[in-house]
Formats: sequence, structure tokens, C-alpha cells
Amino acid sequence: MASVRYVAIGDSFTEGVGDELPDGRVRGWADLVAQGWADASGQPVGYANFAIRGKLVWPIVEQQLEPALALRPTHLSFNGGGNDMLRPRTSVSRIVDAFTHVLRRCDEEGVTLIVLSGANPSGQLPMSRVIQRRGDLLSAAVAARLADRSDIIRAFNWPDRELSSPPYWSEDRLHMNSRGHHRVAARVLTALGQEPPADWWSLPPLPPAATRGAAYYREHVGPWVRRRLTGTSSGDGRAPKHGEWFDVLPSGL
Repeated sequence: MASVRYVAIGDSFTEGVGDELPDGRVRGWADLVAQGWADASGQPVGYANFAIRGKLVWPIVEQQLEPALALRPTHLSFNGGGNDMLRPRTSVSRIVDAFTHVLRRCDEEGVTLIVLSGANPSGQLPMSRVIQRRGDLLSAAVAARLADRSDIIRAFNWPDRELSSPPYWSEDRLHMNSRGHHRVAARVLTALGQEPPADWWSLPPLPPAATRGAAYYREHVGPWVRRRLTGTSSGDGRAPKHGEWFDVLPSGL
């Protein structure tokens, strides 16, 4: 078994939505971290990913954390709260309590916790000022709750102004594109003490997203509103893409 065993839990950010491969699979920053970690260390990295799009923070904890810990990882990454922040009534303290719970369970199991904040999409979204304010509050509250724990790996993306700019976002304006996912992966690898490929910080620009005006609301905002009204989620019925270990080998092996 690989000496590094990395498992990720979370929502669409960690699942990799927005970084779609030609065959339709999503990749995303966590997959990139596993590969980059193997490449930088020259050793296989065990990798699993339980993240499912559309999940609120406590369902992530309740449905993904214990199965992830049951795999006996050395490292676990956690991000959540982005979908909560889009709801009209959201308790920041309740979201932060989820981070506290994850940290406690990682402590009990001897697992190193990697905490991420999501990237900031507010500049491209309707109600941008509301989303910006809520995200600022959540980011600050999580940082404050974890301030006395120097052993936690931190990869905070919300303050990254470059990452919040349009070239890093997909057509729906809510999920990062491949360029954005590579930048987040570079930040996580750096926090882990590994050297990411230099171009991951800023890949060549992608073609601009084409959907604008009424078409944007019809194709992206409308379906989101319908899910809220019907109490459904984009992740309903989805299974984790990597629900058990597989070894990520250094490139070229």
C-alpha cells in the first residue's frame, strides 16, 4: 500500500465539476493533486474521492466523512459550505461547526487534515455583493476557528483575486474551469511542501465562455432555481467517482 493515502470529501468543487475531460468524466483539483503529489515525490499515492456535487456542508460530513476515514487515510481534504452560502438563510456558525467536527474526527483517527476554502465566483454571479459578503464571513470564521492549529494544512482560495477573475471560470460562472482547478491544485501541493508544475499557477487562457444574457439565465440559473423549488440536488443519485483506493503512479511509470 502507498505510504501516502489521500482521500477527498466535499461538493462539486472537490468532485471537479467544470474540469471536464473529452470522454465526459470530471477531473478537478483533487485528482490533479494526487497526480502532482506522486510526480513530485516519485512515489505512488493512494487516492480516493467521495465528493458529490450539490451537497450542503452537513450532508457532506454525515455521508462522506466516516466512509472516508474507514479507508484509513494519512491525509483527508475537506471543503464545504459553498452551496449553503447560496441559500437565503444560512448560519455561518453552523457551517464552521462542520469544520470543527471534521477536525475532531481526524484528530481521533490520526489523520492529517487539509482544509480548503473555495474560489470566489461572486464577480460573475447575480447577487454578487451578497455572495461576496457571505463568503468573506465564512472564510474569516473558518480561519479563526483553526487559528491555533499549526498542524493543519491550509489552502485558502477565497482571497485569491487572480483566481476570482473570469478566465478561471466555466460557462455557468459557478464552477472553475480546468485553468482554475490547476491553480487550486498548485496551491494545495505548495501547502503540502511539494513543487507543482510552474504553469499550473496560470495555464494559457481558455476561449471565453459564450453564454450571456437571457441564454445564461435559461441554461444555468433556471435549472438551479427549479432544483431549489423542488428540493432536489444536482448530486441526487450520484455515487462517488473514486469510492475506494487506487494508486496514482508518478508520470512515466
